[in-house]
Amino acid sequence: MDKKEKSNSKSKEDPRLSSKRTQPSASVPPVVAVVGHVDHGKTTLLDTIRKSNIAQREHGGITQGIGASKIEFINEGEKRAITFIDTPGHEAFSHMRGRGVMAADIGLLVVSSVDGVKPQTKESIKFLKEADVPFIVVLTKSDLAEKNPEKVKRELLKAGVLLEGYGGNVPVIEVSAKTNTNIKELLSLILLVFEVSNEGLDSLKEEEFKGVVIESKRDQRIGPVSTVVIKNGTLSVRDEISAGEILGRVKSLTDTLGKRVDRATVGEAVEVLGFEKVPQVGSTVFKKGSKIGAEVVVPFAIPSEKSESAPSASGSPFLNEETPLLSIIIVADTLGSLEAITNAIPKEISIVSKKTGDITPADLLLAKSVGAIVLGFNIKIKPEIIKLAKTEKILAKNYNLIYELIDEITDVLEGRELSLVEETLGRAKIVAQFPFEKTKVLGVAVLEGRVAKGDKIRITRKDEIVGESIISSLRQGKNSISKVEKGNEAGIIISPFLDFTIGDMVISLG
Repeated sequence: MDKKEKSNSKSKEDPRLSSKRTQPSASVPPVVAVVGHVDHGKTTLLDTIRKSNIAQREHGGITQGIGASKIEFINEGEKRAITFIDTPGHEAFSHMRGRGVMAADIGLLVVSSVDGVKPQTKESIKFLKEADVPFIVVLTKSDLAEKNPEKVKRELLKAGVLLEGYGGNVPVIEVSAKTNTNIKELLSLILLVFEVSNEGLDSLKEEEFKGVVIESKRDQRIGPVSTVVIKNGTLSVRDEISAGEILGRVKSLTDTLGKRVDRATVGEAVEVLGFEKVPQVGSTVFKKGSKIGAEVVVPFAIPSEKSESAPSASGSPFLNEETPLLSIIIVADTLGSLEAITNAIPKEISIVSKKTGDITPADLLLAKSVGAIVLGFNIKIKPEIIKLAKTEKILAKNYNLIYELIDEITDVLEGRELSLVEETLGRAKIVAQFPFEKTKVLGVAVLEGRVAKGDKIRITRKDEIVGESIISSLRQGKNSISKVEKGNEAGIIISPFLDFTIGDMVISLG
């Protein structure tokens, strides 16, 4: 039975899917959460769907914040839309993955046809089942010779996913983002699952507005900003809203393409400016006077700003009765990142203060007074803050990859020392590129300092960070060298590989 016949058959069996009820859903974009193990191709799949290039811009190739994007396409002669929630891949972001599923109508469980079921695959299956949303299994990398979809399906069955064709009702589809195989078929399948599921129809029952906060942060220039997925009703500029105890009036709405809009409706995700404080990630948003406006407790919600920066009351930050502890101050880009870091930090560590935004002189003074270190995540440390940190001998570092932050904290617990503030050892410009075996060589001209084999490097493009890596090989001509100084050129190979272009800068870090 093909997809169209399935849809017609289901409509005849279930009176809830009559034309009167299904017609409204055609204009409503299903909200789809994309979940799965790291490096199984979630963001690359969305890149192909969105015809964008998000994956290559992400630090270390890992999605580290929940993003939402809306796509439009023609399905059976009709213009349709789907809103995707791309969830983070690193294990520390398990709460964020769960939150993405809670906001969704449908889940896409992305599994590599080569690597099969992994720990985060099992965790994602758990979230999908707990959220009780219909989902589709998407087997990626189907263009690779080493694929083994039947083995992966057996692993999924063992993990409790009852696939179609194996006695269950969970659809499964093989795709390739590289060759564009079955991408249109996947989009049609999403619409089919949405239209025949109770969840897709029930979301239209209530007329009163309800939304879910999937990301939240404080922008230093404009104040609290939240990404909200709309589950019921519409949201408009100047509407009075609440998220728990936090009130606001909508000043502006920005859609997933960065365009200002006057209103948004069911199935859409918008960035909302207008809350008085940063609301809880995972909280439910209502309009003023809503009959259903009593706060709904949503799993995975975390405290809002009002409780973020109170110092520990346990006396010395390095002492918890008899056990020596490390004390830290965390400053992250968003509340979602803050949540992930907080949940991943070893229990022996005391968090003196945590917040979103920038590192300020007040953070450094607090760190000095209690003997803490200051850790930033995905932010920029201003030059005056770096200077003050050096003067006051306070360790203040920023990280763009969560596992590096956690690894270095663990190193400190084990007695290893971290250097005070990140040190730049050299700067080089990429002036050429050469193919080499299965990778590319970066041809660089050293502008400042020196670049050496084994250095940790950061590649930047204008003011944007492309990613971080390690120099695994350094050569001049055919000769392997250990270091190249200012005024000279060399070829470097990095691992892991980063997508670079001519003109990018290579910064060697101490």
